[in-house]
Amino acid sequence: MAWRGKGPWLAIALLAACLGGACFAAEIDAAASSAGFTLQTRWGQALDGRFPTLRGQIDDLGDGRHRVRLLLMTGDVEIVGHPGYTRFARGRGFFDARRWPQVEFLSDPYGPELLRDGGELGGILGIRGRQQRGRFRIEPSGCDRPARACDVVASGSIQRDAYGMDRWRIAVRDEVRFRLRLRLQGAHP
Repeated sequence: MAWRGKGPWLAIALLAACLGGACFAAEIDAAASSAGFTLQTRWGQALDGRFPTLRGQIDDLGDGRHRVRLLLMTGDVEIVGHPGYTRFARGRGFFDARRWPQVEFLSDPYGPELLRDGGELGGILGIRGRQQRGRFRIEPSGCDRPARACDVVASGSIQRDAYGMDRWRIAVRDEVRFRLRLRLQGAHP
């Protein structure tokens, strides 16, 4: 048998992974959470977009810090009330949902005080196969158990051209402002 004699080594490897990585993961409650964005047209019109499908988790790093992993599905992204702009947002010039089905964010490690007191959360944001450093502003919490007893609210912005989303520059400005409201599964007020 290929695993004979490897039991102790496998247990040591798993323990080392827990000590150096995620010891547990709490899933983000997709039904209780939301992710959206705002675009501005050159004529001053604000277009609100949303990601109806999101997935994610908060990893416990075993040293008092955590890390967020978030996936936003681009295939069903929509611009609220504007079917034409929805096609544009899913299309090749923007999210290119057929080729790049998700936006990804992996945060830097952070301490629990960030969710309680608010502040900046950095990490790697992946859109259309390009990865850039990004930052979200976490709002101070309205409760003593953020993500469980109340939403974690975050916002941040990117420049479209940094991710190759370069079509329709005449009609839509370069800045995309993201907003997130996240709650963990099994959370109760």
